[in-house]
Amino acid sequence: MRIDKFISECGLASRKETALAAKRGLLLVDGVAERDVSRHIDPELQRVTFMGREVLYRKYTYVMLNKPEGYVSATDDKKLPYVTELLPPELRKMELFPVGRLDRDTVGLMILTNDGVTAHTLLSPKRHVSKTYKFECVEPLPQNAEDTFSAGITLADGYECKSAVLVCNPDRLGGYITLTEGKYHQIKRMVASFHNRVSYLERVTFADIPLDTSLARGEWRYLTDVEIGILLSKAK
Repeated sequence: MRIDKFISECGLASRKETALAAKRGLLLVDGVAERDVSRHIDPELQRVTFMGREVLYRKYTYVMLNKPEGYVSATDDKKLPYVTELLPPELRKMELFPVGRLDRDTVGLMILTNDGVTAHTLLSPKRHVSKTYKFECVEPLPQNAEDTFSAGITLADGYECKSAVLVCNPDRLGGYITLTEGKYHQIKRMVASFHNRVSYLERVTFADIPLDTSLARGEWRYLTDVEIGILLSKAK
């Protein structure tokens, strides 16, 4: 792979910016300054340092984001900010996209990647990838709500939800819901079937990966190797 292509695919700089940095001696291959950015390297075997930072090669990038309220995860709403605007420029260049959607007013865990095959597979209904949400509602849920969720709620439009796990707080004004599907506004519609309304919704796990509680709203980090392994195993 050409060095300039490698740096560009890692989201660090454009090919033109890489060439300019190389002329200034800021591109090293195996500890030696390299000014010819057209040179081919093996990024898995050779050590590349760009502007003082060692560049680790990964074919795909996986990011965890703690989504704040007011951002959308679909590009079809041009009036509101898109979640990728919370990422730094070098990651925005990599054209990452969310694995699944969260509503404008739903917060919490989002996984973003440029691995389209894995993302598509994880969202397939056949995979039954679990997602857990913390929620609050306006009125207490009835005592039989857990059994109703487990049996599969029928929504107002007639859609029959798959079995879900509801764990209520002692006051029954909220708790946790774990789903293996992701229909439009599903949790809000499930709670609405009890003539109730969700007042707060936060995704706290996706595919058994928990939200990193050290991330403030709007902050992000790369997935760890262990977390990437979990995602890939779920997609097999």
